[in-house]
Amino acid sequence: MFERIVAFAKEVIKKMFPVKTIQKVINNDISITQKMVDKIAEWGAMYRGEAPWVDNDSIYSLRLEQGIVREFANVTLNEMTSKVSNAKLDALYQSAIKDLNENLQSGLALGAFIIKPLGEGKVEYVTQENFIPVEFDARGRLTKVVFVATKRIADDNYYFRFEYHSLDKSGLTITNKAYHSRSITDLGTEVSLETIEEWSKLPPAINYPLMTKPDFGYYRNPVKNTIDGSFNGVSIFDSAKWLIKQADTQFGRINWEFESGERAVHVDITAIKPNTSMTKEQKFNVASLNKRLYRGLDIQAGNGKELFDVFSPEFREQSLLNGMEDYKRNIEFSVGLSFGDISNPAVIEKTATEVMAAKKRKYNTVTAIEDNLRECLSDLVDALAFYNGLSTTGYEYICDFKDSILVDEETERAQDKADVAIGAMSLVEYRMKWYHEDEATAKKMIPQQADVIP
Repeated sequence: MFERIVAFAKEVIKKMFPVKTIQKVINNDISITQKMVDKIAEWGAMYRGEAPWVDNDSIYSLRLEQGIVREFANVTLNEMTSKVSNAKLDALYQSAIKDLNENLQSGLALGAFIIKPLGEGKVEYVTQENFIPVEFDARGRLTKVVFVATKRIADDNYYFRFEYHSLDKSGLTITNKAYHSRSITDLGTEVSLETIEEWSKLPPAINYPLMTKPDFGYYRNPVKNTIDGSFNGVSIFDSAKWLIKQADTQFGRINWEFESGERAVHVDITAIKPNTSMTKEQKFNVASLNKRLYRGLDIQAGNGKELFDVFSPEFREQSLLNGMEDYKRNIEFSVGLSFGDISNPAVIEKTATEVMAAKKRKYNTVTAIEDNLRECLSDLVDALAFYNGLSTTGYEYICDFKDSILVDEETERAQDKADVAIGAMSLVEYRMKWYHEDEATAKKMIPQQADVIP
C-alpha cells in the first residue's frame, strides 16, 4: 500500500497538494480523483483572490469568499464553549484551539482540514490542499491519510518525508519514509530518516494495537459532494462560484463606469502648449483624475465645433450597484447565509417572514458546521491525550454552541423588558440599546418615576 502511495506522490510532487494535474488515479485505495484535485486547487485560488476570471486589470476579486467563510466561522465560534474535565488535558486542548477561528475559515474555504498533534501540546492545522486522503470509513471519518513534509536545504537540495497514518483492525500504524532530491520536480531516492536531524528520532514504522480512533481531528464541511461522490470535503462557497464570478465582473463594470465618466475638457490641440520633456508614449496616453482635466483633440474651428468642449457624461452607477446587490443576495441564498450578511440590507425591503426564513437557512447551515466541528474537536482531545502520554478514557469532553441566530428583534426586546422589570437591566441601558442614545441622553429621557417601559 505505502509503495503505491509513494508512486502516486511521484506524479504530483511538483505541485505537492493541491495538484493541478494527476496522470491517473492509482486505485480505489486513494480517495482522490482528478475532478476533486482540480476543485480543491480552484477553491484555493478563489480564496486567495486569484480566481481564473480575475485579471487585476479590469476585473478584481471582491474577496467575497473570505467574507463568506469569516461570517460562518465567527457565528460558529462566537458563542462556543468547550472544555475537558481533566485539567492537564484541558490546558493542552485550550492551547490547541487558540487559532481555531482563522483555521476554520481556511477549512470552510477548502472543504476540510485536519488538526494534527505534534507532541508537547503543539498542533498543526493542515488544510485539504496539504494532505492526501487515502481511506474513509462508512461514516465519512478519515482513517488513512498521508502527510508530506518538505525541507529545502538549497535550490538544488530537497528532502521529502511521507508520514502515513493508517487505522484498521490492527490498530494505528504510522509509517515514515524520507527521500532526497536535487530538484523540487523529482522525488529522488530514499534515504534514512536520520539524514535530517529533526526526523532522526522518528521510527520508520510503529504500531499502536490498542488505538481504535484516528490520532488527529478531522473536519469537513456539511456539503454534499456532487463532484466525485466521495467523502472529501466541498468548499462552503462552491455552489456560488458562478455568482461570485458575476459579482466580481459587475464590480469591474462599476469601476469602468466611474473611470470612463471622469470629467474632461476637450480643447483644440493648438491651444495646448507642447511639453517637450514628455516622451512620445506619454503624449499619447490619456491622463486620469485631476490630470485628465485638459485633453487635446484636433477640433477644427469654423466647422460648427467649439474650441472648448466639456466631457461630463451622466453616471449610471445606481443600476450597476443594484445589480451588484442582487448578485450578493443570490450568493447569500446559495451558500446558506442570511440576507444582509454580505449584501446591503437597506437596498431592498424584506418582510418579517422572509427575514425569518433567511435566518433559519443560516441557522441550519451553522448547526451542521457545529456538529461536524464538535466531532473533530472530540477526536482532537483523544489525539492530544494519546500524544502526551495520557489515557484516552476517563475524562469528559463538553462542547456547547449557544446559537442566537433565530432570536429576532421582537423576542430580544421582550426579554430585555423582562430584565428591566426584575432589575437585571436598567432603563438607561434599555434606551441606549433600543433607541441608540448615548448615556447622557438616555438618562435625560427617563422620568424620575418611571413605571412604564417605552
